Amino acid sequence: MNSPLPRPAADSGAEIAALRKNLRNARIAAREQLPAAERQALTARIEAHLDALLAHLAPTRLAFCWPWRNEVDLVPWMNRWLAADATRRAALPVVRNPGQPMAFLRWTPDAAMDTDHHDIPIPADGERLEPDLILVPLNVFDAAGYRLGYGGGYFDRTLAALDPLPVCVGVAFELARTETVYPQPHDQPMDWIVTEAGAAQATGRTLNA
Repeated sequence: MNSPLPRPAADSGAEIAALRKNLRNARIAAREQLPAAERQALTARIEAHLDALLAHLAPTRLAFCWPWRNEVDLVPWMNRWLAADATRRAALPVVRNPGQPMAFLRWTPDAAMDTDHHDIPIPADGERLEPDLILVPLNVFDAAGYRLGYGGGYFDRTLAALDPLPVCVGVAFELARTETVYPQPHDQPMDWIVTEAGAAQATGRTLNA
């Protein structure tokens, strides 16, 4: 169940849309300007917090996203997570039809890869996998767990269609945090947020974890 949406400090839908666009662009730019050494250090801290959180949540089918535009790179971490237990499975989201929910295809470190229309790597051929936990990249996020992606609505459509809904863990650098993303009725909140500062339950969804 979603909590009441924060009241935006804007008077019209157009103003809210502009605020969200400006937030997205500013935080992506800040992320892309992070020096490589700093990004590596922050990523190591995020990985440690993910290790602790997933030890608690204990998923066996984990979906993640290939990093784009200097998002947190979880590929090396995912290799280690898979190697630690042969029963674990990983998947990547794939857009098959615009405007439709994404599919999750199994990924392994030696999987043959293709690219989608954004040139993001995806499995060239893999079995469909239903994840029990999804690691979701965040361009911008707030404490309630609402996020801004790239404006295409891919994750919101996908999460709205999944039943049962997997645990959703938003992953980002702390620089993506804001007081509110001015969430809209279609926005789907995360259950957890993980940054270099730690892992925290989001307040926008009633949690069963």
